[in-house]
Amino acid sequence: MTPAAAPTTAIAVTIAGSDSGGGAGIQADLKTFSALGVYGASVITALTAQNTRGVTAIHDVPPDFLAAQIDAVFSDLAVNAVKIGMLSRPEVIEAVAAGLERHGQEMVVLDPVMIAASGDRLLVPEAIESLRRVLLPRALLITPNLPEAAALLDAPVATLLSEVRAQAQTLLAMGPRAVLIKGGHGEGPESVDVLLDADGFVELAAPRVATRNTHGTGCTLSSAITAHLAKGHSLREAVEGAKAYLTAAIGRADDLTIGEGHGPVHHFHAWW
Repeated sequence: MTPAAAPTTAIAVTIAGSDSGGGAGIQADLKTFSALGVYGASVITALTAQNTRGVTAIHDVPPDFLAAQIDAVFSDLAVNAVKIGMLSRPEVIEAVAAGLERHGQEMVVLDPVMIAASGDRLLVPEAIESLRRVLLPRALLITPNLPEAAALLDAPVATLLSEVRAQAQTLLAMGPRAVLIKGGHGEGPESVDVLLDADGFVELAAPRVATRNTHGTGCTLSSAITAHLAKGHSLREAVEGAKAYLTAAIGRADDLTIGEGHGPVHHFHAWW
């Protein structure tokens, strides 16, 4: 009797910076992958000395060692989807783009991280052009918040829904197959994310939660989308599922007592 084949394990990789405080970056991504039933691997682009109050130092990983991490992971693991987060410098962005090309990765979610929740800059200004040029066209989906979308376009921050839609269309024309502009920095009783893909616009609204514990929300949303994609969901299903997961994680954030600043969301709210 032929033994049954082992079930396929969904695998996602995060290419991002490490948050020593555990609330964002690589740490948030791996927690999210685990919470959503996906095996997570990582490629670390930078080390940050960071806690809930802010970032005190950044140590960039040399591009050759970054490339070595990429080759080690992708040459061995059958990766289903990739999330890209903090990329602080042009040479780091170039190394990541080359690695994705080398290993034929197309299921890529790009979170263009620029500023931490504490207000600390995580991306040097001269790296924005590299991000536009080499990574936006390689992404299945980009997930900027309102200030990040404005920075990518060198435009004012959108305040009206019509302005958000217009910026999404301009970003889509820059090469990604879909754009999700997050509404967490907006105003009003609801946080409205705007998704634009080949089939048009979708607006995803959720009640705005009154909490200061929002550290890592962008990382968590993009990694949740990546996890759902790794499990074979469609892009729209992945975005909707990730939005629901993040909303619940924010809603339970105050159950945790972590640090003295902007605490993390509760990644494992379904268990404890």
